[in-house]
Amino acid sequence: LIFLKVFFRENDRLCELVNSKTLSVFAFQTGHTTGPSLNNDKLYKFAYSAEVYVDQVKASLQKSAGYRISSGVDVNLLWRNPDNDDDQLIKITIRDVQVENVNERPAAKNIFKGKSTEKIIGKEYLEALQRPIVLELVRGKVKNFYSHQNEPGFTQNIKRGLASLFQLQLHSGATREVDISGKCNTTYHVRQDQVTKIKALDSCEIEKQGFTSHNQILDVSTKAASATIYVLEDGFIKSIKAEENYALLLNSRRKTGAKIVSKQRLELKSVQAGPGLIAGKQVASVIKTLDSSYVAVPLVAEPVKSECKKCPSLSEHWQSIREHMYPEKLSKAEAARSFLSFIQNIRKATKEEILQIIRSENKELLPQVVDAVTSAQTLASLEAILEFLDFKDASTSTLQERFLYACGFASHPSEILLKSLTATFKGDIANEEIRETLVIVMGALIRKLCDREGCKLPAVVEAKRLILSRLEKAKKDDNVRMYLLALKNALLPEAIPLLLKYAESEEGHISNVAATALQRYDPSFLTKEVKETMNRIYHQNRKVHEKTVRTTAAAIILNSNPSYMEVKNILLSIGELPLEMNKYMLSMIQDILHFEMPSSKTVQQVLKDMRAHNYDRFSKMGSSSAYSGYVTRGPDISSTYSLDILYSGSGILRRSNMNIRIFDRNAELHASQVVIEAQGLESIIAATPDEGEENLDSFAGMSAILFDVQLRPVTFFQGYADLMSKMFSATGDPISVVKGLILLTDYSQEIQLQSGPRASTEFLGSLAIDISGGMEFSLWYRESKTNVKNRVAMFIAGNTEVDSFFVKTGMETTLEVETTLDFISTVQFSQYPFLVCMQMDRVESPFRRYVTKYESLPSGRRYTARRGKAELLAGNEYPLHQENSNMCRKVFGAKSDSSSNWF
Repeated sequence: LIFLKVFFRENDRLCELVNSKTLSVFAFQTGHTTGPSLNNDKLYKFAYSAEVYVDQVKASLQKSAGYRISSGVDVNLLWRNPDNDDDQLIKITIRDVQVENVNERPAAKNIFKGKSTEKIIGKEYLEALQRPIVLELVRGKVKNFYSHQNEPGFTQNIKRGLASLFQLQLHSGATREVDISGKCNTTYHVRQDQVTKIKALDSCEIEKQGFTSHNQILDVSTKAASATIYVLEDGFIKSIKAEENYALLLNSRRKTGAKIVSKQRLELKSVQAGPGLIAGKQVASVIKTLDSSYVAVPLVAEPVKSECKKCPSLSEHWQSIREHMYPEKLSKAEAARSFLSFIQNIRKATKEEILQIIRSENKELLPQVVDAVTSAQTLASLEAILEFLDFKDASTSTLQERFLYACGFASHPSEILLKSLTATFKGDIANEEIRETLVIVMGALIRKLCDREGCKLPAVVEAKRLILSRLEKAKKDDNVRMYLLALKNALLPEAIPLLLKYAESEEGHISNVAATALQRYDPSFLTKEVKETMNRIYHQNRKVHEKTVRTTAAAIILNSNPSYMEVKNILLSIGELPLEMNKYMLSMIQDILHFEMPSSKTVQQVLKDMRAHNYDRFSKMGSSSAYSGYVTRGPDISSTYSLDILYSGSGILRRSNMNIRIFDRNAELHASQVVIEAQGLESIIAATPDEGEENLDSFAGMSAILFDVQLRPVTFFQGYADLMSKMFSATGDPISVVKGLILLTDYSQEIQLQSGPRASTEFLGSLAIDISGGMEFSLWYRESKTNVKNRVAMFIAGNTEVDSFFVKTGMETTLEVETTLDFISTVQFSQYPFLVCMQMDRVESPFRRYVTKYESLPSGRRYTARRGKAELLAGNEYPLHQENSNMCRKVFGAKSDSSSNWF
């Protein structure tokens, strides 16, 4: 009993079943090895019912959607092996079938009202359902299942569900047995005339269809349990109660989910005189004598799915949602909703149907069509988009880029996709930026396939070899950077030595990309060699390095279980660093303590030493900072933000870095990172560059990571001439970093219920996103401003459905939210220390959620019950740290004063 309570602790309904009075009188019985036995010349008449419920996980079954199939069942013994009493043939006949609501409904809401069973199921299918089946039972286990050939799959499965109930053993113990659910681990507990059978559904070997999301946080968790209680009388079955529960929970919001409950009951009503036994020594001859049309068929369920007869074509569906897919509407929830429904329809379409839409659409909508077609991830959609795109044509580079990024965000990429991209990379590509994006995306696909134990697939091996070999041969800086960015996505353990070489021996972008690539690895991969190299870079033991690379090296050390001496050496270096780097490193140490990061205990130990912790070291002036905080903290997931900003000694931005990460108990998702970098701008204001940065070209650009995928960096300007040209022609308009539609959650599974029907569950989540960034620079006001705007709309749709061919029941759940997150950094460098104000704001966000339960017949008759809630989530200005708040008052106070005293 304790074992059963533990096993069903997540399933309240099953706990009630296990704790019922019938179970409390069990007493273990040993010695029985046979199965149940029928008496000769008797007809056992049973009442049978199979019920299905679909609802929210914690909802009462009394209000669930569902249906009940009830019938009479006649069972009689056909034959007993003269040499073995435990080898029997029994005949099972379903009769008087009824279909009804599982819960009482008013006549107006009862889809079965006024319809006979023959009308609901269909005359042909009802006749098939009521044709008898024959089981060969050997020691209580189904050895053979005989039925008529070419019978409809759904009626056959209902019979399999009934037949599986007759399989049991009369001694306690664990076994693997085959029934409608597949080959499953099963445990029996026997007490007197009662048997409890517990089936471990997650162990069942059966053909499965579907897929899951790449990241656990974006995925769906499933819990399943099955228990059957038998009551025996005179060696045969008196009653059976079986219950099977499935609970599906969205990991990112566990309040959102669905449950499926399947119940079966079989109760003996009477025993009457029945037909006599058939004579014979062999099963085959007895079956032939009974009915030559009987054949042995597997007891395991066969896949069955009804076809949609009134569904719109792909072209018709596209016309109905087309207006929501224009670029100016992409940050709205309706765009995300339309995107998901379009993907669902594309997954059912042929290559020709997909090409028809792509070729007929205008330039404004084509990028969104490409997003959806690529995200569908079917063979037909991949073939269609590859046939349409011509990488030799530079004029379609926007579409090529949208295709490649959709590949990078693929929820369950295939080997064929990576193989296709590798072949494209080896061919002619007109646009060099597309070539760079292509290899970066290949790196993302390598990691996703390796995460699913696909590292040894031929296409993965070939792509890894190509990137690593070409990096070693690359001569131009642009090519080196391209392959390093690919490795930043791939995170291959074998690439670490190469990344170390480029981080330590190169300069500028190359060194920085290699160092930030190492920063993305899990600390378990950062060996002693990695930490030694990072220490050499930070402390400049071999050569002088830029501040950006040195601070990245310090972050790697402090985030990978640093030793006492490593932390102490970093702290002792503060005071000997360039002015702004001193302040930045102090801020990083304080953030580790404030946010209680893993290395905080080691830092606290070092700070007990007054040589490391004293006023001279901790009172350094400057405007650079690093700070982390929570965006949300919840029972399911938490999200954090980190903002760090590093300046040169002359007050010009060197790097700003904003990160948002999402965590649950077991996983992490790097949701976004936006880095704005600038270098070599000191000459504009006649300032002196910092040590190690005297020869850097003028440059400013932006780099982004989105949902664990590094995107191709965007350049604002490169070189002094380009800088001056853009400074005088600047409009202040932001530059788009990424804009489009992304499929985040992508979960689809088929579930075979032990009562016979097949259930399907699908959760899809999409993001309509528009990230832009800009940098304004005013020599007149001696002020610079960077602005990163994140506009997003998210839509999640879940549909759980049980399809019995003649009736469907299910539940749809939707969630939608629209929001904007702004990060603004304002710097006034007319004095030192210069004034810096960082702001991170989230605007008011509409949030809506709806639950719709339904039951429907193929004729179109339908019952629905819908509930929803809409609310406005308050906007928020994230506080950051007190020093920043004080600085913002000065910045905006100074602006106010200057404007009022202008004349």
